[in-house]
Amino acid sequence: MLILEAVNLKKYYGDRLIISTNDLKIRRGDKIGIVGENGAGKTTLLNILSGETDADTGVIRRYCSTAYIKQFSDENVNTQGKLFKEFGVNDKIDCQKASGGERAKLSIAAELSKNSSLLLADEPTSNLDYKSIKVLKEKFSKVETIVLISHDRDFMDTLCNKIIEIRNGKLFFYEGNYSFYKKQKDLKIKKQKMEYEEYIEEKVRLEKTTRDVQSKSKSMKKTPKRMGNSEARLHKRAVNERKKKLDSAVKGIKSRIEKLQVKEKPDKILKVKIDFSLTNPPQNKIIMVSSNFCFKYNKNEIFRNAKFKVYNGMKTAVVGDNGSGKTTLLNLINMQDEQIYTVPKAVIGYFHQNFEDLDFDKTVLQNVMVSSIQSESCVRTILARLLIFGDAVSKKVGVLSGGEKIKVSFAKLFASKANVLLLDEPTNYLDMQSIVALEDFLKVYEGTVLFVSHDRAFINSVADRLFILENEKITEFEGNLEQFEKSKNVPKNQENIYIEKSILQMKLTEIVSRMSLKDCDKEALDKEYQCIAKQLNKM
Repeated sequence: MLILEAVNLKKYYGDRLIISTNDLKIRRGDKIGIVGENGAGKTTLLNILSGETDADTGVIRRYCSTAYIKQFSDENVNTQGKLFKEFGVNDKIDCQKASGGERAKLSIAAELSKNSSLLLADEPTSNLDYKSIKVLKEKFSKVETIVLISHDRDFMDTLCNKIIEIRNGKLFFYEGNYSFYKKQKDLKIKKQKMEYEEYIEEKVRLEKTTRDVQSKSKSMKKTPKRMGNSEARLHKRAVNERKKKLDSAVKGIKSRIEKLQVKEKPDKILKVKIDFSLTNPPQNKIIMVSSNFCFKYNKNEIFRNAKFKVYNGMKTAVVGDNGSGKTTLLNLINMQDEQIYTVPKAVIGYFHQNFEDLDFDKTVLQNVMVSSIQSESCVRTILARLLIFGDAVSKKVGVLSGGEKIKVSFAKLFASKANVLLLDEPTNYLDMQSIVALEDFLKVYEGTVLFVSHDRAFINSVADRLFILENEKITEFEGNLEQFEKSKNVPKNQENIYIEKSILQMKLTEIVSRMSLKDCDKEALDKEYQCIAKQLNKM
């Protein structure tokens, strides 16, 4: 059943066409994820569909009630209701004093409470902890029709059955969830690469053939001087006929070259060659350590006798509920709190989203180069890997979108003298393509990284260690989030099984020794032996 349609829709910002679609239909049961680069027009499309923004041309027809969870909302919310408690929001909270995560929960709960037939949601998982995202997944799965923007690939995979990609103002439609869309895109890129290589190979072959034929034509012998007139005429005629055929062949080959279907060259992924030795990195195995670590905020105890170690070159994700102290921990490390020992050669670079490290009046390249210890060529490659190409490096930072500014901040960090990076929610407000680019960069980065993120896919891709913040303590785990969750579901780990087997085998040895004694109860010992043997077999 059709519940919304947009016909001949167009939206401009100045001379730039942001959205253009002839026919967009949303039917009951559709769970649509919208993807596209930063600034592609994702939020603009939701604003138009909700009625918050008018299109320049076209018609929107809505056949149902609509709720809209906005990315940034300062509206006061009525906090009465069951949903607020399910999201862990105090119903007496002052909206103006609420944290980013609390405001997000208030907005989500308020819109879900409307029980509308169509739900529009712009980055609903931003600033939410894992428990809240789990509740959100459950609630969204019960909503019949959703149009959703999210940088959380796991969230999109769980919920979406269709994907709309916005590219150069146009809408492209894909069936399936985000992973299926990504596979289709990857196959398309592979096909494009193969077709381009075949096109170049055929073009080179034909061009070589053209040169060979032209060379033959030019090397045709002229009529010898000693040849008689009649013989010379015959020779000249034969030569001219052969030259004519060769010239005709050249024209034919050139025509084939012109008729070759030109294939677009796929973007080449540049390899970044950062000279990490310029950061004078520490050689210690452990570069940061703390024990009996305590911290209070007002009267709230955040850490109590906590301890942790940071290993050189490792990528550690800091995870935990909202309010567990994730950002606080990064701040204390950055401020070099006296309870935390950091080796002298560790140089900390801290990323957060207030852009205080950027000069909005200078260009992208100038901003990065001012603190860079790498060459300009390396800096340009870093920016290109973060999807800031060509003339874009000459733009003033002040005109960039939020996502683009974030990428400039990353480039400044990667090119700086820092060899220990602290990243607080690095994927917030980045598009999917930029998140993947950041993942690829961090995986080959030679330094040490501690990061806070609620993006499961990002953590699983980048992290090789976890700090789990819970009950004022820090638990360390070797592995990513997926491996941690699997370990929790396994009743006994391999080490415990090995210990238990050793204990049982020792008991068997003891029973055998006792059975050799004259005054032993052999029947009872035999039963005990069989019982333990069965336990061992089960293990």
